[in-house]
Amino acid sequence: MEVGAHARLDDLPRALFPAPAMDFFSSLPWYQTVLAHALPGGAAPCFAVAAWGGLPRAALPLLMAPGAPPASLTTPYTCRFAPLYAPDITAPEQTAAAAAFARFGRAFPLIRLDALDDAATGLAPFIAGMRQAGLAVERFDHFGNWHEPVRGQDWDTYLAARPGALRTTLRRKLKRAAGETRFELISGLAGLEAGIAAYEAVYAESWKHAEPFPRFNAALMRAIAPLGLLRLALLHSANGPIAAQFWIRTEHTATVLKLAHLETARALSPGTVLTALALRALLAEGGITSLDFGRGDDPYKALWTSLRRQRVGLLLINPRHPSGMMALLRHRLGRLRRRWRRQGTQHAHSL
Repeated sequence: MEVGAHARLDDLPRALFPAPAMDFFSSLPWYQTVLAHALPGGAAPCFAVAAWGGLPRAALPLLMAPGAPPASLTTPYTCRFAPLYAPDITAPEQTAAAAAFARFGRAFPLIRLDALDDAATGLAPFIAGMRQAGLAVERFDHFGNWHEPVRGQDWDTYLAARPGALRTTLRRKLKRAAGETRFELISGLAGLEAGIAAYEAVYAESWKHAEPFPRFNAALMRAIAPLGLLRLALLHSANGPIAAQFWIRTEHTATVLKLAHLETARALSPGTVLTALALRALLAEGGITSLDFGRGDDPYKALWTSLRRQRVGLLLINPRHPSGMMALLRHRLGRLRRRWRRQGTQHAHSL
């Protein structure tokens, strides 16, 4: 396979992008919004496209930033990253494409890929191809992803599996909220702009840090609302919105991308109440087999979900490049130090 580098999405065949309802974080609307609203200053995209006989079979979306090695075209909002493949690609072709990407990548000391699914079937062929072409591949933990299988479950079934303390709290808080708040779920263009304004008002007054790309979430909502993928959940009191959650509903999965609430409304537990109301509405739609709580190990996620999976990163290192060799040594020494610390801690606890 031969690799060509492209700077525009329009240069890539549409067949390489999965349908948004099937794999949203690899879809065309996702990357269109990322390029328009979530690129760091001075950075540019680079799509490495592997072709066989002139026919594109795979693409690796990369980010080229000044003073930094090439990296995956990921953002603080990316929940899962993967190379883009033709729908009918085989595992041997995936390996061949990865080897071609590695030959392209040998021009750099290293390339960093983030937010990969450690259990993805395509990861092993990808790593194999990289190693066949002479790159060292070092894996690292990136972030935890909490999720819950809910195939065939309604709200009552789902709730019965939650911790008893949460069920008790919800009975009390939902009863109070019914008389003092109003729930709203926006899933299309109707009410969208008012919903975005309410979301941004809540976020601005919440405990959350300022967004690194402040226009991104609103732009993504506008992009996916016409596709039927948006679920913008809002909780209103008499004084205005007090909690907001931005969910993406694909064919089988509901993923919460962002959530926030007002600390001034803490007595109503607006975050907890809105999560319960949003989940009840989502499960009532039917067809959802998984709830996904996105990036990170925030303690509250273990109340609503029971399973954790690891998103990983890969360092693709050229050991023949002096800077690459130094990066490889640093990473392996760091791994050894972490292992020694764990062993020392375990030994101390056994005494």
